[in-house]
Amino acid sequence: MEYKILGKVNSPDDVKKLNDSELHILCDELRDCIISTVSKNGGHLASNLGAIELTVALHRAFSSPDDSIIFDVGHQCYAHKLITGRFDRFDTLRTKNGISGFMRPDESEHDPFITGHSSNSISAAYGIYKAKRISGEDGTAVAVIGDGAMTGGMAYEALNNAGSGRSNFIVVLNDNKMSISRNVGALARSLSKMRNKPRYHRFKFALSNFLLKIPFVGKYINRAVFVCKEAVKGLVYRNNVFSALGFNYLGPVDGHNISAMESLFKIAQTYNRPSLIHVITIKGKGYSFAETSPKNYHGVSPFDVYEGADSAEKVNFSKTAGDTLCRLAEKDDKICAITAAMTEGTGLSNFSQKYRSRFFDVGIAEQHAVTFAAGMAKAGLKPFFVVYSSFLQRGFDQLVHDVAIGRLPVRLLVDRAGIVGEDGETHQGLFDMSFLTAIPGICVYSPATYKELEYRIEFAADYDAPIAVRYPRGGEKETIDFDYKSEYSVIEGNGEKAVITYGRLFSEACAAKSILPDISIIKLNQVYPFSEALVNEALKYSELHFYEESVRNGGVSEHFVTLLAEKGYKGTVCTHTVENKFVSGASIAEILKDNMLDADLIVKSLS
Repeated sequence: MEYKILGKVNSPDDVKKLNDSELHILCDELRDCIISTVSKNGGHLASNLGAIELTVALHRAFSSPDDSIIFDVGHQCYAHKLITGRFDRFDTLRTKNGISGFMRPDESEHDPFITGHSSNSISAAYGIYKAKRISGEDGTAVAVIGDGAMTGGMAYEALNNAGSGRSNFIVVLNDNKMSISRNVGALARSLSKMRNKPRYHRFKFALSNFLLKIPFVGKYINRAVFVCKEAVKGLVYRNNVFSALGFNYLGPVDGHNISAMESLFKIAQTYNRPSLIHVITIKGKGYSFAETSPKNYHGVSPFDVYEGADSAEKVNFSKTAGDTLCRLAEKDDKICAITAAMTEGTGLSNFSQKYRSRFFDVGIAEQHAVTFAAGMAKAGLKPFFVVYSSFLQRGFDQLVHDVAIGRLPVRLLVDRAGIVGEDGETHQGLFDMSFLTAIPGICVYSPATYKELEYRIEFAADYDAPIAVRYPRGGEKETIDFDYKSEYSVIEGNGEKAVITYGRLFSEACAAKSILPDISIIKLNQVYPFSEALVNEALKYSELHFYEESVRNGGVSEHFVTLLAEKGYKGTVCTHTVENKFVSGASIAEILKDNMLDADLIVKSLS
């Protein structure tokens, strides 16, 4: 497809030169390009479609890269990537060696900070802003944070800090779902309607611009008008949390009206007070399927543009975990499920509907979720915190202090453990084994099949100590039959070589054994801690190969090799893990192959 305007945009400066008609065409072309690319590569769709006009307005009002614009969560930055010189490479989005689906500083000078996880933009932007002031540099920093990311506690820590001083630091709240504060009374409703009409904004911006042009005293008059206006607003509206934290609250403004947003962004830069600009957008804007069902189009696999994405719930580890919890909760009214803004992704949709009083979506607040679960456990309930591996990283202190020291029976269902694929470095679940095994008293399991996962969740429901059950993204693969109820299982061969592994890699080891039948496989059902019986079993073999879908440092294989040495093992031990690095986005199969963890390379290493 030929893009009349987008094809000529190589930098934000090109966007500044466009007239209103050309801007409209640009936004249409940005939508077409994003929909077309995501339909082929998969990715985050609805959030990006809703942020297109907002992104264009930001790049017209600010001057990236001198002005640092940080999108949070970074999955709303596709239009930003297209505007900042990556149009020619955009078809490589989320592919091996292609451009990332999130902000990546090593990819472009226009991406000032990594934002694969949420709620860090205000802290990072304020740090950059203060550094610019201290260094005497021109430019500013802007945090563009979604309403979901605003549920993370770190965002409020940053607001509290940034709102305490004098600055023209700017936060843009991209609100496509929630209401910030409730306006009360007939006058408040009337003023709210007026403030959302374009005529109001045109008059407001024109007055402010006129006052600012008055020599010497213009900025003081403008500031006085602002103070008076805020005083009147304070009488009519309840103070919202942003005003209470020291921010000049501006808005709400139509997030699809470029001129209104551009004017508001420019005016905010004139204040000597931090500003929060409340922008209202429509998630999935411009693509009927995504507008109608934005949750189903948040993150999608490749799909047909004209037919829409397949929204049917497929059998996978996540759905199996959710269905198992539903089945157990029917018989046990102490079972509760907790998620951190990931109801659909973790397979908890049915649980949330069937057991509403025992389902808790706490927002993007993993730290709170862990301690909330600890409180429930202390009071006698059976809480299951269902969370992606990479997001559980936020709750490490709470796991140590609030759960493990008190030996409270918090059940962790760790979804997306191991390689996750195209989302890349920020989402690979490669660190949970390292930090979970560092915490005394936590027992860790890693099922390889749906039946094993069901059994371990049932086991966890009655376990009287902290426990983690981790499982990969996607579905199960064919395996050799094994006793999943035992601590470990041995599939014996006739040789002196044994493979030790767990989780998804068990299926790769089984495929390798079909080619090399003499090898034995020791499958860890209880991945950590190890029993003496397990170590003694491994001592029978003269050559051990440990395969692990985790980083090497602190991984299970590292712990196991230490125990073997303590037992005086004289044989050969080879550990095959992800080396201590961050793994870029690619398909799961490609990443396993690149790290020598697939069946073909297991055969090669054992031959």
